[in-house]
Amino acid sequence: MKRILIFASGNGSNAENIIKYFNENNKAEVTHVFSNKADAKVLERAINHNVKALHFDRESLYKSNDVLHIINDADPDVIVLAGFLWKFPENIIAEYPNKIINVHPALLPNYGGKGMYGMNVHKAVVKNKEPFSGITIHYVNEHYDEGGIIFQAKTALTETDTPEDVASKIHVLEQKHFPEVIEKLLFS
Repeated sequence: MKRILIFASGNGSNAENIIKYFNENNKAEVTHVFSNKADAKVLERAINHNVKALHFDRESLYKSNDVLHIINDADPDVIVLAGFLWKFPENIIAEYPNKIINVHPALLPNYGGKGMYGMNVHKAVVKNKEPFSGITIHYVNEHYDEGGIIFQAKTALTETDTPEDVASKIHVLEQKHFPEVIEKLLFS
C-alpha cells in the first residue's frame, strides 16, 4: 500500500479530506500528519482518523535532522503540503525530489511567493478584480510556489465576490481535486 505523509499548519480540512478519500479506496493510506503548531486542529483531525499526529518546532525542522529521520522511517511515497505555512527545508526536498507536492490557492505563477497564502491571496485577487481564480497543485522546490505545475483548476469570480467568497470557491476546488491528483501521481 502506498504511504502518504501530510504537513499542515492549521484547521486541516484538506488533510482530513485526503485521509477520508484514501480510507475509502484502500489503495494508499495517510500514515502521518505533521504540524508546526501544537494546537493546530489538523492534529486532532488526524488522531480522530487513527493517523499518527506529530508536532515539531522550528529547530527540529531546520537545525537538526529530527523531522527528516521520522520521515525516512515512515518511508513515504509522497509528502503532501496541505496548508503548511513554513518554507519546506532544502535537506528534505533534496532527499525526496519530485515526491513533495503542495496545493496553492491561486493560479500560479500569479499570486505566489512569500507571504502569499490563504486570505492574503484572496484579498489580492479581489483587489485586482480578477475574473478567475483557482488552485495549483505543484511540486515543491527550494523557492516558494515555483516548483513544476502538476494540475490547475479554475473558478469564475464575480464583481461582488468578497475574499471570503473566493476562499469558499477555492475550498471546493481543493476538496474535489487534491485527493484525485495525489492518487494519479501515486499510480501513474
